[in-house]
Amino acid sequence: MINRKTAPAITDAVSFNLSLKPCERYVLDNKTPVYAIHAGAQDVVMVEWVFYAGNWYESKNIVAGTTNFLLKNGTQKRNAYSINEYFEFYGAYLNRSCYNETATITLHCLTKHLHELLPVVAEIITESIFPEEELAICKQNQKQRLQVNLKKCDFVANRLIDEYVFGFHHPYGKYTSTIDYDALQREELKAFHEQFYKNGTCMVFAAGKLPANLDQQLNQVFGKLPLNSQPLPDMQYPVVSAVEKKYRIMNDAEGVQGAIRLAQPFFNRHHPDFPKVQVLNNIFGGFFGSRLMSNIREDKGYTYGIHSYLQNHIHQSAWMISTEAGRDVCEATIAEVYHEMERLRNEPIGKEELDLVRNYMMGSLLGDLDGPFQIIGRWKTYILNGLDEQYFYKSIETIRTVSSDELQILAKQYLNPEHFYELVVV
Repeated sequence: MINRKTAPAITDAVSFNLSLKPCERYVLDNKTPVYAIHAGAQDVVMVEWVFYAGNWYESKNIVAGTTNFLLKNGTQKRNAYSINEYFEFYGAYLNRSCYNETATITLHCLTKHLHELLPVVAEIITESIFPEEELAICKQNQKQRLQVNLKKCDFVANRLIDEYVFGFHHPYGKYTSTIDYDALQREELKAFHEQFYKNGTCMVFAAGKLPANLDQQLNQVFGKLPLNSQPLPDMQYPVVSAVEKKYRIMNDAEGVQGAIRLAQPFFNRHHPDFPKVQVLNNIFGGFFGSRLMSNIREDKGYTYGIHSYLQNHIHQSAWMISTEAGRDVCEATIAEVYHEMERLRNEPIGKEELDLVRNYMMGSLLGDLDGPFQIIGRWKTYILNGLDEQYFYKSIETIRTVSSDELQILAKQYLNPEHFYELVVV
């Protein structure tokens, strides 16, 4: 019998023996790869179709995002109301999202209803018609939302800092205007859908309590579609960063808060420094106990929160520091960020602080493996970035073994104020 008067032993997360559950892999008749994780106690399943149909592949601004948004707003057989009613009848949820390189269609449903829902997903992929009235409503709503957001300093700052780092004509740096929506034509959406969805490069990720014949169900519905029948266009975009490094933008003359963004171009996950820099970033500003939070929030009281992170891009990345602060303390906030960079360059990181971050990162990894949906999400990140499960284990080894001296060397190399673009929007 457990003695409730004795506290259980505390085990550091860094000593956990974490493992990444292998995913099952097979290929449909049309060469569409499927990655599956069979796990979980509940009779639910998630299936996600990932297309290389992000704004990386569009020839005109917002075509990719609008095409993805309107996928479930009408097919040759059903209107938007019928599609939504069908999925709601089965208690299912169908979502779609568009990113820089990829776009997704994601289905969550009860396992027993999957066979009823897969044909309608296939219908959306192959028969979406983008009705003119639905496009008109979308354009109107998006323009209104954009006009509201442009009054927000943080929204403007997020747009501009990416432009400074990557260049306006790079997919990571461009942003939308009301003119883009006015110029958007239905035929452009249909053509993009034809090339990048109906005949597009696609892969499927599935997780949950999967039916025993999932491969047969997917092959029967999707294996004969013209997916993966055409080569993906080789689109290359040079990074053209801005010449000037410092920007001060007046967006709201009566506002009391400013949005601060500091960013520099950085390497993607294939660079050997990336895993170690993730440790350095967490110490710097990557979690609630970071140096930026301790100094600028807890000590100075300039902000409710400040964060540092590496952007989640496939081709290139950027190291970003993001916060909002009172207009009168924006410059002081930036000075403190640079002060923390200087400390990391000049002072070794103490063992207690480094151990804290090691345990935080290992605990975060443990949380990311809590359930089949989280596990397949990690697999998806690795697969889309051209990595394998060894990256997971190498990252764990880096967290456990990277030294204070190594992190100080990286800080001297990367945490230099002159490398960062500096933006304040008030």
